[in-house]
Amino acid sequence: MRNKLQQAGLVLFGLIAGIFVSLNFSAIAQKEAAAPLPIEELRAFADVFNAVKTGYVEPVEDKKLITHAISGMLTGLDPHSQYLDADAFKDLQVNTQGEFGGLGIEVGMEDGFVKVVSPIEDTPAYRAGIKAGDLIVKLDDTPVKGMTLADAVKRMRGKPKTQITLTIARKGEAKPIVVTITREVIKVQSVKSKTVEPGYAYVRLTQFQEDTAKKLAEHLDKLWKEGPVKGLVLDLRNDPGGLLHGAIGVSAAFLAPQALVTSTDGRTEDAKRKYHASPEDYLRGTRSDFLKDLPAGVKTVPMVVLVNAGSASASEIVAGALQDHKRAVVMGTQTFGKGSVQTILPLTNNTAIKLTTARYYTPSGRSIQAKGIEPDIVVEETVNGGSGPRLREADLERHLENDKQKDKEAAPKPQTKAPAPKGKPAKDEAEDEERPPRFEFASKNDYQLNQAINLLKGLQIMQTK
Repeated sequence: MRNKLQQAGLVLFGLIAGIFVSLNFSAIAQKEAAAPLPIEELRAFADVFNAVKTGYVEPVEDKKLITHAISGMLTGLDPHSQYLDADAFKDLQVNTQGEFGGLGIEVGMEDGFVKVVSPIEDTPAYRAGIKAGDLIVKLDDTPVKGMTLADAVKRMRGKPKTQITLTIARKGEAKPIVVTITREVIKVQSVKSKTVEPGYAYVRLTQFQEDTAKKLAEHLDKLWKEGPVKGLVLDLRNDPGGLLHGAIGVSAAFLAPQALVTSTDGRTEDAKRKYHASPEDYLRGTRSDFLKDLPAGVKTVPMVVLVNAGSASASEIVAGALQDHKRAVVMGTQTFGKGSVQTILPLTNNTAIKLTTARYYTPSGRSIQAKGIEPDIVVEETVNGGSGPRLREADLERHLENDKQKDKEAAPKPQTKAPAPKGKPAKDEAEDEERPPRFEFASKNDYQLNQAINLLKGLQIMQTK
């Protein structure tokens, strides 16, 4: 029996070694001499596989063991690398088109639990009061501990009009919060706009999808047709990011042609790139350049970009580009700090891996990873301050370090705080037992937006003097 097990282990070892040799991802291929296979480690893997196959209390399929091994390999790297089974891969492809079924939250993994990065605006989760930083500990009656992120996401998704109960641990709350949410077909409207008051326009981006830059161009054209625009607010608050070429297109709408938007750097040649405000970098297969007929004023109108801790990834690329080129004043609070690039590498059987392959940098060379974009003018969410601690990249387990700050923490850039209006003093959180109503962006009570409009008016006065 022992000899048979040993033989089986050797066969499996040979199989695994063969798989590692034969796997060839052009996106991550190295021109350097191939490193030798870690024979001892692969042998240990084969031994563990064999032990589970023969000795586990219940039979386990080979496919399941290999899938879990791949998943563990990736999730152990950083919070954003993961294995995508057929369903998860399909969901990812659908998400970028702006329509999918589920709750409407961006999530990650933390200490074995699902952590909310950001609720997506106008979705069931957003309306139910789910907040960034919430820790999901139970899905219906099933504990999340021990699930993979893909498994948890699969459980949260389902047929529209079906319900799921989330048990949430929230910082500052003594007891878990139990919320029952009805699933919907999530149709994310990535661009919204309106004229706040005569002469002052407002555009909000909720996510960077396949057609976000094109939709932005349509909204800008509409706003300029409504009358002269003296100032523009670009709202990226709680925008979790999305497609890179969408961020390039949005930046290109406001920057000079060929201006550097962002650069990436990784171990492979494919990961070392510069992206400019040029059609070849933002069109991605689209035949007509949807930015070429933008109103001329879009390139020069005074701008404020609103950001907060929920502004991540593609949002930070846009904010950093406009800030570095001094095209806009960035206002709000420090952003999330996701400065890494994930590449989707399709595998067989319609599966894929999402692998972190590079860091991205602002035009001036700043790394945003685990740091974020620091606003030019700090404005809290309300007159009385923020809504409490917010989750950021630096709070996630195994996050990539900021390569520009490895040796020495850079001194923070001086920031200007907007003066709080005179009136009632801020309440102590312990005294404020009543929860404020759910905040709505671009409402009359949007303090940050009001401050942005006031700044634009001040800039207008200075220009006319």
